[in-house]
Amino acid sequence: MTVAVALLTGVPGLSAGQQAAAAGAPGAYAFDEGAPRVEGALSTADAVRLEAGRTYRSTLPASGPVHYRLELDGASNVYVAATAAPPDGGGAAVVDGVKVSVQDGDGRSCDVDTTTFGAAASPHPVAASAAREISPRRSLCKNAGTYYVIVERADPDGKGASPDAWELELTTVSEPRPAQAGATTAPDAWDSAPPEPVTGEARRRAGGAGFAEAAPLGEGVWRDDIRPGQTLFYKVPVGWGRQFNATAELGSSSSGGTGFVPAALDLDLYNPVRGHVADVGIGYDGRQRSGSLSPLPHVAYANRHAPRSQVAAMRFAGSYYLVAHLAEKVADDFGVGPVPLTLRVRVSGTPQDGPGYAGEPVPPDVFAAGEQDREAVADGRE
Repeated sequence: MTVAVALLTGVPGLSAGQQAAAAGAPGAYAFDEGAPRVEGALSTADAVRLEAGRTYRSTLPASGPVHYRLELDGASNVYVAATAAPPDGGGAAVVDGVKVSVQDGDGRSCDVDTTTFGAAASPHPVAASAAREISPRRSLCKNAGTYYVIVERADPDGKGASPDAWELELTTVSEPRPAQAGATTAPDAWDSAPPEPVTGEARRRAGGAGFAEAAPLGEGVWRDDIRPGQTLFYKVPVGWGRQFNATAELGSSSSGGTGFVPAALDLDLYNPVRGHVADVGIGYDGRQRSGSLSPLPHVAYANRHAPRSQVAAMRFAGSYYLVAHLAEKVADDFGVGPVPLTLRVRVSGTPQDGPGYAGEPVPPDVFAAGEQDREAVADGRE
């Protein structure tokens, strides 16, 4: 602990949540160590190129968009995700977060996506993903050429938000077309009944501090601890034809504190290209509390044709990411110590063959079910 942090901690003017942030207890977002830094341009004319399959670091200013460039063929879908990592202890507005859009050379929108901090209004890493998708449902953005990625804050007015610049992690994924034409509509029926949560003895698994360090999980009950202001990352291999569900539980507090935080835990699910799928918020009063993600369809290529974004997001096999964030406000009522976190993960359904791509995705293993992750879960490696 530095002298500056020691002086901040325990200052009467700071709440317990602010003291925890000042002490740096939750830790910073863990960026991909091999990611080169690029600067977003204020104009498309100066935009630096992003290559498929690469991860980059950049910076998002407090106001105004930044631009990046893509050079695309006329056959592949390309997904660009921006993970925004606000500094610990800063301000946060419910409607703030990150917004990503892809546009063609004439400024026409191909896709746009926004992810916000949500009801917790607690700053934490959030990701949004936008695509150049070649689809019979889309009349634009089909041709080869230059496209632009625009990243900005989700709150255009900046009310109640941090005035600081945020760090960004940018990822790009290329998906080839199927070798054979398939269904052009989403499956019209799937088991949408809430599944029974998984039971049994919990196994310890420490969550990572970023997507690149996400801890592998399989079906089962998993136990961790999470501190106020901390965000933990986990990944679950989900193959074609499989159905995913997760329940999060906050254990009872041993601090002796009292109070109620209405949006204490935020659990988000992201797909293999970091597209937001679903989330659930859990209130906390010091007693055990739980919440489950809404039922999701089996993973299928044709889900992309669904009008509901939650269904459309279940379009890939690969690693799905569970991201758990405990609001800084929890420290005000229950102290800065960790709160027990239990994740009950279910992966059901009959495995199926994938679409049979006409080429290789970039990176090549992004839509694989994750054999290495399965092995890591099986032998207990952290």
